[in-house]
Formats: sequence, structure tokens, C-alpha cells
Amino acid sequence: MIEQYNNQVLAFSKSFAEAAFKVQGLALQNFEKIADLQLKTIENRANATAAFVTEALEVRDFDGLKAIWPKGVTLAKESAEKAYATTQEVFGISVKTSEALGELAKTNFAATNETIKSNVDSFKKAATAAVK
Repeated sequence: MIEQYNNQVLAFSKSFAEAAFKVQGLALQNFEKIADLQLKTIENRANATAAFVTEALEVRDFDGLKAIWPKGVTLAKESAEKAYATTQEVFGISVKTSEALGELAKTNFAATNETIKSNVDSFKKAATAAVK
């Protein structure tokens, strides 16, 4: 009886370790995708800002300022739009990862439930046979 209990605990521990490894892998993939996306966005915006600042430093008179003003507004608008789009992509990646984690948990719960059910059924049969 104790051996059966030990085997079950060992099997559940192995199942838990495998699930934890899968969860960690999914979480790290999610983190990598999000970090890559955000770094690309930062790099893109930094390059655009550097180009604008370089052009702005060359302005020497009011007419030059009038000419560069719309470019500054456009840069700010594009930066806000890109930040919003990046946020939406990050949210989408997070939702997909959450769905994958939920499916993994559902699968593990179903497998554990089946294992417990089969063990209970075998114990019932053994107990019924012992009583007869």
C-alpha cells in the first residue's frame, strides 16, 4: 500500500516538474518576443529622433524653425502611434501566451484527474475483491 502511494507521489512529482518546465519555456519565449519587439521599437524611435535633432541643430533662423516645426509634430505623432501599436502587439503576445498556459494547465488537470480516477477505481476493485 505504501509502495503504491510512493509511486503515485513520484508520478505526480514528475508530472508537476514536466509541467513547470513547459510553463517556464512558454514564459521565457513570451519574454523574449516582447523584449525583442520593444527593443526594435526603441531603436526605431531613437533613430528617428536622432535624425530630427540633427536636422533641428542646423536651424539658424525663424524660417528654418517654421520649416522644421511640422516635422517635430510628425515625429511626436509617429512615436505615439508606434508606442500604441507596440503596446497592442505586446498585449496580443501576452494573451496568446496566457491561452497556451491555460491549455497546458487544462491538459495537466485532465491527465491528473484520469490518473486519480483510475487509481480510485483500482482501489475499489481491490477492496471489493478483498471483502468477498
